Amino acid sequence: VHVVESGGRLVQAGGSLKLSCAASGPTFSAYTMGWFRQAPGKEREFVATITWSGGNANYADSVKGRFTISRHNGENTVHLQMNSLKSEDTAVYYCAASDPMMYRSGADYSGEDDYDYWGSGTQVTVSS
Repeated sequence: VHVVESGGRLVQAGGSLKLSCAASGPTFSAYTMGWFRQAPGKEREFVATITWSGGNANYADSVKGRFTISRHNGENTVHLQMNSLKSEDTAVYYCAASDPMMYRSGADYSGEDDYDYWGSGTQVTVSS
């Protein structure tokens, strides 16, 4: 599975931005997908995840109520709609895919180890 993010740019605080993730492969609809981010000088952190069907999504507390993850299996894409952006949202945003063939007991898909394929990231900069 090849994963490519797009949509990152400079945006003012309070604004909105939509990130996209395009994934290759015929079994995309079976993959749990996630978004992570890494701010300068910090470790990569979980942002959001969505199940293969799109029926369930979970978010980090820091973005809950502001960000929305969605997917379109027919187009092999995942999106992250980000509203009410803050300067602390500035980071490189990564899309990741979790292989359903990998056995993960009790995984909640908020950890990096829950994912097998990663994109190279897209930069989001929020100016205050």
